[in-house]
Amino acid sequence: MIVKMNNKEEKFYTYMGRMFGSRIVQRQVNDRIYDDNDKEWYLYIEEERVLSFVSIANHIIKNVYTVKDTYLLEILQLIRKEQKIKESIVPNLYIDLYVKAGYTLNTEDNLKNFVMIYEK
Repeated sequence: MIVKMNNKEEKFYTYMGRMFGSRIVQRQVNDRIYDDNDKEWYLYIEEERVLSFVSIANHIIKNVYTVKDTYLLEILQLIRKEQKIKESIVPNLYIDLYVKAGYTLNTEDNLKNFVMIYEK
């Protein structure tokens, strides 16, 4: 189930608390995850556990993480239906999923662990 929320909602830290500062998540995506006030979060939740998430601020994807590709693909497709994403720098380990979800890659910039995606 995909749930949208921000850090002011009652259950937000129940779901996301362990993701912030998680070394496992940080190592996987080569990025730190912060709970900035302006972010909207798309969470894939199963049995009260977050299995995938994407955060967005001002139509820019800020954070991406998943334990299973299909969960992230569902989130990315939902986001495309709901809003137009501006150029976003995201972890490159999910490149195939960004393309499957319909985003365009900007491969001109040589970003070591990241790639820029956007919507045409």
